[in-house]
Amino acid sequence: MASAKEIQNRIRSIQDTMKITRAMYMMSSMKLRKAKQQLEDTEPYFFGLQEQISSILYHFPDMEHIYFDNRSKDQHEVVKKKAFIVLTGDKGMAGAYNHNVIKEAQRLCDESDEYKLYVVGELGRQYFAGQGYPVDADFRYTATNPSVHRARVISELIVELYKEEVFDEVYVIYTKMVSSISEEVEVQQLLPLKPHQFIKQEMLDSAMKKRGNSYNSNENPDVKSSEDDSDDYKKGTYENDGDFFIYPSPKKVLKKLVYNYVTGFMYGALVEASASEENARMMAMQSATNNAEEMLKELSVEYNRVRQAAITQEITEVIGGAKALKKKKKKQVR
Repeated sequence: MASAKEIQNRIRSIQDTMKITRAMYMMSSMKLRKAKQQLEDTEPYFFGLQEQISSILYHFPDMEHIYFDNRSKDQHEVVKKKAFIVLTGDKGMAGAYNHNVIKEAQRLCDESDEYKLYVVGELGRQYFAGQGYPVDADFRYTATNPSVHRARVISELIVELYKEEVFDEVYVIYTKMVSSISEEVEVQQLLPLKPHQFIKQEMLDSAMKKRGNSYNSNENPDVKSSEDDSDDYKKGTYENDGDFFIYPSPKKVLKKLVYNYVTGFMYGALVEASASEENARMMAMQSATNNAEEMLKELSVEYNRVRQAAITQEITEVIGGAKALKKKKKKQVR
């Protein structure tokens, strides 16, 4: 059994650790609220972008676009390379947060024939580089304090490489916070976008049928155009039941909207990952604090037992000494 002094030292050490875990819990709680507020402040703008993209896809369902998965088979028959954007943390002490997202990214990489890794976060970058995975050395971004500017820089790089056909598909792997006590790893295809993400498949089929009937009918719809417009624009930017005017062309407008949407999606993923990391750290620190409190209770009981045993021993020694003195005095009297 440890001595009372040793138990006291352990108790003080655990109390100091509890101060740290409680402070980290409070800091993570503040960062989590900040991340949620950032996401709520920017959501209306990006939801508006989705509505605009949905409207264009509905009125021009037969339009092929490089950013959408509605190109001809020759254009995307062979997937040359996949790009994986993995969002991890910069530091640990967040439970299984980093382990789960790294494990999922590693599985996808192992299942792919040709791929490229773009890792946000120091922990994930060091892990994949140490394991020999082809991590882009120039792609170095922190996971702390996500911003729209950082999302825009990442989107510009990825979109340009996609347009240059360096890779055919782009996936984002990040952690999504389902609730305050539940998180799951999400794998979302960033490029090319799928039309049914913005408009239901039934509505898309209906729009295609409506579009075909419009071209095959004998009526002459009121098509608004100009001599300076592009070929895509001159093919018709109209709606059967009313005029629908897009300038300079649906493809050019959609190109700008999609770029902003990709930036918004990237920003949302960064904020979601940051919030998930802080939530995981909160749960880990709360669990550590609870375990420390349990240890303090056990050590307190053990300390009281040791102290009680020491007091009992001291009393026994005092009584034994008193008895010895009493016997000595009796012998002297005799």
